[in-house]
Amino acid sequence: MKDVQNQPDRRQIYLNQVGIKDFRMPMEICNKNGEWLSTAADISLLVGLDASLRGTHMSRFVDIIQENRRMDLKHMRNILESIQQRLESRSSFVRMKFDYFIEKESPVTRLASFINVQVEYSASLEGNDFEFDMKVITPVTTLCPCSKEISEYSAHNQRANVSIQIRRKKFMWIEDLVEIAEQSASSPVYSLLKRPDEKYVTEHAYDNPRFVEDVCREAKLRVDRMRDVKEYCIEVESLESIHNHSAYAMVTGGEEI
Repeated sequence: MKDVQNQPDRRQIYLNQVGIKDFRMPMEICNKNGEWLSTAADISLLVGLDASLRGTHMSRFVDIIQENRRMDLKHMRNILESIQQRLESRSSFVRMKFDYFIEKESPVTRLASFINVQVEYSASLEGNDFEFDMKVITPVTTLCPCSKEISEYSAHNQRANVSIQIRRKKFMWIEDLVEIAEQSASSPVYSLLKRPDEKYVTEHAYDNPRFVEDVCREAKLRVDRMRDVKEYCIEVESLESIHNHSAYAMVTGGEEI
């Protein structure tokens, strides 16, 4: 059959990224205990397209991801190398967005339940230069220091999202970035709380009031203590409970910034 994609293109314009976007697939990921867990990921596979070619072969991306359904550094690199080989390009890119579930115990009754965090993996291969970024968005609780200070009793609190995106020379577990986010906030959040747990969490947040600025700076201090971090970006968004807007803070850092 006629291969239209391989027809020459006279406009001679190189396209930086061409491929499939947000293709949903069942995938597997390894947790810190060494167990492989199932999840669903939105996957984008992309390639740099030579100026002389009219199009790329989209179906080959699907073939490649179905052959590599585990999300670790080994399989990410395999995906990128396969894209380069099968589509004859020097640059390839992959992004994976998925929910990751962590089993947590409630602080007093020690009842186990699962909490989900949002994760995004991004990797590229330019020739032999492999780069890998990970972003983890963790829900936490923030309690307003100003509200606590000016009120005779109580203080407004709300859920916040802590996003930590990191490029590191060594692999890092998702759980480690979740721990940094939770330690930087007023309190972690849980899926299952009995009354003794709820009392503990409420009082713990009250004893640890944090603005979004506080959370952002606390997270930065913890990330700065890590070794081999090339770049990072930390964002905190507080979904305010008494305002008609969110509060936001962001900081970047790393060896190359």
